[in-house]
Amino acid sequence: MIRCSSRVYWLVAAFIFSIMIVLPASAERIRELADFAGVRDNPLIGFGLVVGLDGTGDQTMQAPFTGQSLSNMLKQLGITIPPGTNMQLRNVAAVMVTADLPPFSRPGQQLDVNVSSVGNARSLRGGTLLMTPLKGADGEIYAIAQGNLLIPGAGAEAGGTSVQINQLAGGRIPNGAIVEEGVPVDLNARGGMLELILKEADFGTAKRVVDAINEEFGCIMAKGVNGRVVELNGPPSDDQRVNFIARVESIEVTPTEAPARVVFNARTGSVVMNSAVTLRRAAVAHGNLSVIIETQFQVSQPPPFSGGETVVVPETQISIEEQDSYLRFVGGADLTEVVSALNALGASPQDLMAILEALKASGSLRAELQII
Repeated sequence: MIRCSSRVYWLVAAFIFSIMIVLPASAERIRELADFAGVRDNPLIGFGLVVGLDGTGDQTMQAPFTGQSLSNMLKQLGITIPPGTNMQLRNVAAVMVTADLPPFSRPGQQLDVNVSSVGNARSLRGGTLLMTPLKGADGEIYAIAQGNLLIPGAGAEAGGTSVQINQLAGGRIPNGAIVEEGVPVDLNARGGMLELILKEADFGTAKRVVDAINEEFGCIMAKGVNGRVVELNGPPSDDQRVNFIARVESIEVTPTEAPARVVFNARTGSVVMNSAVTLRRAAVAHGNLSVIIETQFQVSQPPPFSGGETVVVPETQISIEEQDSYLRFVGGADLTEVVSALNALGASPQDLMAILEALKASGSLRAELQII
């Protein structure tokens, strides 16, 4: 039994409820389940200026770093600004520029970059990013960004009234950066030993990966280190190693079933769960609204001499009623029916979250509860 305050009728009108349908596990390629150690993207970041705005840039009085950055840039170009000059610029905005440097990148390759305002600019539409060095975590410059921004939003102002669609303070420059230096990736640093890192730690999946690789090559090529890492005895030469990695990544493995998990989004009220989620006997009081779920088990008997098997078929009935506050126990209930009942009444995300947390704390909800 689950109770919810009658005030939920006047709370959230639209409450999103979604159920993740988990199909029987199917084979997946290893490249979809794991990555080789060292083969990864590297984040880059830089601070730059966007110019050419139509009066929608930073107000330099509230964002003094914009004027300071522009003065430093002009000084590098041979233009000196007199000390104490207060530049009232409205067509310049200070921005942060970010990008991802893919593995094995070489100088001359182009990268997409994201540009976001850090001042009080109202819009970056129509702006041009000036040459901005992009640095890695080690402080070294790996790329240079520059170009015209693409802004997904739109806005207009007239007579003190404004309207805006999507975000105007951020944009993107496709192929807006040029790689100046790549990050070295040495796959032979351990004398030919390669590490395959699973995207999700699971001892069962790791064992299946090891077995599949050894079966593919007909010898002991892989061994499990833990629930996430698998060691491979790769070939010594670069060409053979590339062929070996390509062959490993194409091997198909059936991962083990994911653990029971319920994901609740507190902002939207969305609930997503997999088929492994079960709900045991419990009683929860939450206001004076009762959601009562009763399960009866019927026996399905096959005809005589048919060769069939006797099976137990559960039949679940659900009812909703308002009554005085007291507890009633339920057993064999399906969590999807509990959530559906509350969803039909327009229960707020806060009410549903409180109920799910109570079920988890009592031990009735046999799943990991993850709130995002």
